[in-house]
Amino acid sequence: MSARIIAQIVVSLGSVVTRAFVAAYKQAAANAGKNGGAQAASGGRAGTREGVVDALTRKTGMSMEEACQILNITKEADLSKLSKNYDHLFQANDPAKGGSFYIQSKVVRAKERFDMEKAAELKAKATEEAAAAAAKAAESQQPPPPPPNAS
Repeated sequence: MSARIIAQIVVSLGSVVTRAFVAAYKQAAANAGKNGGAQAASGGRAGTREGVVDALTRKTGMSMEEACQILNITKEADLSKLSKNYDHLFQANDPAKGGSFYIQSKVVRAKERFDMEKAAELKAKATEEAAAAAAKAAESQQPPPPPPNAS
């Protein structure tokens, strides 16, 4: 009798777990198709601005918003304010002075993320300027003169 009860419990639990797994898989597939599955399938569009930002976020593990919050600056802040806040936070969280190594590490990573973002912006701006200059040069270039008549 007890073997029969145990068998029924095992079968019941197996069917419940199977149904839960199938439902979770369907939900994950729906989320992937809706949110990022198409982008992941297309290679992430690494050439676009969003692709670069996503790559920086994956590389550093920190979004630009999080970096700005940690350093107490805005995205448009100048480098002097960034340096001032970074130096203050780095010194305030020095483990030798009773600070937190974890928070100090977050401050360093936030500055790295901010620097990477600014470098990516400068690179994109330089690429745009080079493309504009090349287009302007091609537009202003005159065709060569026709060959002289040899009659």
